[in-house]
Amino acid sequence: MIILVTGAAGFLGSHLCERLLKEGHTVIGMDNFITGSPDNLAHLATDSNFSFIRHDVANFIFVPKKVDAVMHFASPASPNPTSPYGYTNLPIQTMKAGALGTHNTLGVAKACSARYLLASTSEIYGDPLEHPQAESYWGHVDPIGVRSVYDEAKRFAEALTMAYHRYHGIDTRIVRIFNTYGPRMRLDDGRVVPNFLQQALLQQPLSIYGDGSQTRSFCYVDDLIEGIYRLLLSNEHMPVNVGNPAEISILEFAQIINNLTHNPAGIVKKMDMQLGDDPKRRQPDISRARSILNWEPKISLENGIGKTIPYFKYKIGIK
Repeated sequence: MIILVTGAAGFLGSHLCERLLKEGHTVIGMDNFITGSPDNLAHLATDSNFSFIRHDVANFIFVPKKVDAVMHFASPASPNPTSPYGYTNLPIQTMKAGALGTHNTLGVAKACSARYLLASTSEIYGDPLEHPQAESYWGHVDPIGVRSVYDEAKRFAEALTMAYHRYHGIDTRIVRIFNTYGPRMRLDDGRVVPNFLQQALLQQPLSIYGDGSQTRSFCYVDDLIEGIYRLLLSNEHMPVNVGNPAEISILEFAQIINNLTHNPAGIVKKMDMQLGDDPKRRQPDISRARSILNWEPKISLENGIGKTIPYFKYKIGIK
């Protein structure tokens, strides 16, 4: 297939482009580098099946050739207010990527009679009252909170995707992505994995905000991309959770990071600086992914972090 991938220079987008090329597809990457990095795509520059367009998806999209699939991954994704790349510091750009970007990419899919895959998020569940979170759960979201620029952009994107599917007959798919980590994450995006790994590799105490009881479910990027690729090839139109159901507290996660990096500095608890609607628990119900895609994560947290550490050492400058 010829596949357009927006957000191609981002953490997930770059891994997705790499996987699609390995499967023999032709890939047109698109990004405006607001949070993505050209470095993430540098190793693909010599691949004759890869081309790149620098463009903001909030503006009308023109593609030089008919595409067979559109995969919309363009959006800031970090919730951390201390990061310049967090969506709370890029609120309007985030909403435009979810609203106008989704509209424009769906327009490409409609014009080309292409299949379409939307990268949605576990954040559409908000601070969930149902645990674990199944696709049937409608969510518990503050529509005007500081995190709403991301949550509501993705919820709108899902609604628009389904409208195009129902009204125009577009062959759509929606993946709800849970916490993912691996090489090519931004060191300065403020999320827990890069924060912890940098501190641990520099032999500094890991900073935990609050008591560390809040939970996340971490999926290694290769597992996530496998699930997304299977969804692209499927005929499933309703949302599918893709993530790791192994729930872990932030405190437990910090202890694992310190053990794997042999960091003697320990942990320091700080005043809770998270946003008021920060989810206290996060765990995907992946029953649909198991049954529809025959998919579940294979890489353990310890192995995944082991695969991630060399990248962070390289970026930090540790030999």
